[in-house]
Amino acid sequence: MKKIALITGISGQDGAYLAKLLLSKNYTVVGADRRSARDDKWRLRKLGVENKIIIEDFELSEITQIIRIFNKYKISEVYNLAAQSFVGSSFLNPISTSDVTGLGVLRILEVIRNLKHKPKFYQASSSEMFGDVLETPQTIKTPFNPVSPYAISKLFAHYTTINYRKAYNLFTVSGICFNHESPLRGEDFITRKITTGLSKIKAGILDCLEVGNIDAKRDWGFAGDFVEAMYQMVQQKEPDDYVICTGVQHSIRELLTHAFETAGISDWEQYIESDPRFKRPAEVHALHGSYAKAKEKLGWEPKTSFKDMVVSMVNEDIKRLSNDLR
Repeated sequence: MKKIALITGISGQDGAYLAKLLLSKNYTVVGADRRSARDDKWRLRKLGVENKIIIEDFELSEITQIIRIFNKYKISEVYNLAAQSFVGSSFLNPISTSDVTGLGVLRILEVIRNLKHKPKFYQASSSEMFGDVLETPQTIKTPFNPVSPYAISKLFAHYTTINYRKAYNLFTVSGICFNHESPLRGEDFITRKITTGLSKIKAGILDCLEVGNIDAKRDWGFAGDFVEAMYQMVQQKEPDDYVICTGVQHSIRELLTHAFETAGISDWEQYIESDPRFKRPAEVHALHGSYAKAKEKLGWEPKTSFKDMVVSMVNEDIKRLSNDLR
């Protein structure tokens, strides 16, 4: 019989890439999402998997919906990718962020704990938990120091995942994923904001792009590579936690340079304006991880370079806009 995998947040970037990967491995994929996201399936369509998965309404704040899903399907693996994932928004909506991103994981694990058939569980943890970093590079042993409601909520979920593994002997794993991007990234994230804005500048629709702190540094990888690590974690004999990253740090300045060069524009500074509205009450200035444990135990390492990822995002957004303007 086919394994059944439940992916929460199926309409997001990672959900779409993971769905495609699991389908290629002959899984039945049940995609769970908020009803408000049901019509936002462009990523699934882009990857050609929209009609190959089962979509179910799902709210992490409603335990009755979680129970319903687990009663309806004999699920083998759960990949929890759903969250209120915008760091800036978490300062404006800290309570709802905590309820969905933090307590939502507790609800799922409580349901799993009470099932006779207990599926394996993957939790999408975040490098934002390292926050105002206490050591570099960040590894699985680096102390956490979160500086946003989003990061605090993710940390609660992360420790809950560990606790249910230790207390109830559940197969629960977490991947502390550093920033990962793709042409499927949401436009609220800085990478897609830059590439979509750049496509409009090149087309003469936009004069400048307003951004926040361009000196911020991140360890950026490709989402398609990262979902392979998620899958590998769940296939291990023993559950454990891993840092998933590229091990290479880049600044937003570098991102802007590669992006504008790809579009044939050399002097990007004249098109960029700093807007204090995009600066957060507390900032994470630099993140830089080590994936040594994932390489040793999972045999995983990133395949896609930062520059190649940026080039693909720019080219895709230029193509999208060109098609829209026809």
